[in-house]
Amino acid sequence: MSEQIVVSGKRVSGRLHIGHWWGAIRSWVQLQNEKQCYLGAMDWHGMTSEYKKPSEVSHFVRENIAEYIACGVDPEKSVIFVQSQVPETLELYMIFANLIPMGWLDRVPTWKDAEEELKQKEMHNLGRFAYPVLQAADICIYGGQLVPVGQDQVSHLELSREIVRRFNFLYKGKMPEPKPYLTDTPLILGIDGRKMSTSYGNGIYLVEESEKTLRKKVNMMLTDPQRARRENPGEPTVCPVYKTHKLYSSEEDITWVETGCRSAGIGCGDCKGRLADNIEKIMNPARAKKTELLSAGSNLDAIIQEGCEKARAQAQKTLRIVRSAMKWNS
Repeated sequence: MSEQIVVSGKRVSGRLHIGHWWGAIRSWVQLQNEKQCYLGAMDWHGMTSEYKKPSEVSHFVRENIAEYIACGVDPEKSVIFVQSQVPETLELYMIFANLIPMGWLDRVPTWKDAEEELKQKEMHNLGRFAYPVLQAADICIYGGQLVPVGQDQVSHLELSREIVRRFNFLYKGKMPEPKPYLTDTPLILGIDGRKMSTSYGNGIYLVEESEKTLRKKVNMMLTDPQRARRENPGEPTVCPVYKTHKLYSSEEDITWVETGCRSAGIGCGDCKGRLADNIEKIMNPARAKKTELLSAGSNLDAIIQEGCEKARAQAQKTLRIVRSAMKWNS
């Protein structure tokens, strides 16, 4: 049996935050040891919202990829590519765009739920509307069979599956239907208590510039409102800081937080300080690796170029199969 192909990527719109690790990159690091992974920096997707600042998107492509590698994605095991450097994806996108009804896109939850907000943010554009079609092309151009997603994203992947079914029905093709690879994605709260999001600007970056900036952000995190004073006992399970401890701290530290918070034996500053210590232990090696990659730019550029060449080779192979199935060789 041939090795299963995993396709995933992150939309390039700014710095990566720790939510990206828990939501995607962690699973990439695990999967690359057992499957063939194509992992992209999705800059065309980023341009659907950041089209007024294309130079920033270009800047963050390199930074995002440096952080992929710094956090454990291995270019020797995974194909790391830049979406816009594989133009074959756009040809498959156009093929898909011509064979699906408009109604399929109208019912996409992320479009319906956010349509008014998108208008206000000047993101009510064709690229954003057709985002799921390009997403399907991103997956299928590499013959993707598994796509790491959280439970809340399964419905989005289903549209890609429907597109593949329609292609196979119309052209008697054998394009594989991508299946979800379900990940256990915890809800990561930002420093303002809302879901951590690049658009909210409330994230702790995946690789903070320094330990000082990390501690500053952790100190800004909201805590249990019952603990208005140091001597007030609290309930850690309602505290965003405690929820982040559950991700980064040892059982011993978690017990220390639970006991100390409920008895008012520790203050919120003590709790945040311990959390920052534990995040920094993990972040410091990644920071050093990212700095090394960006300072020796030619090495990173070589990794990106090699990944894009491998991705294009697979994409060209897929297009030959697609064109043959369609009996279209113009």
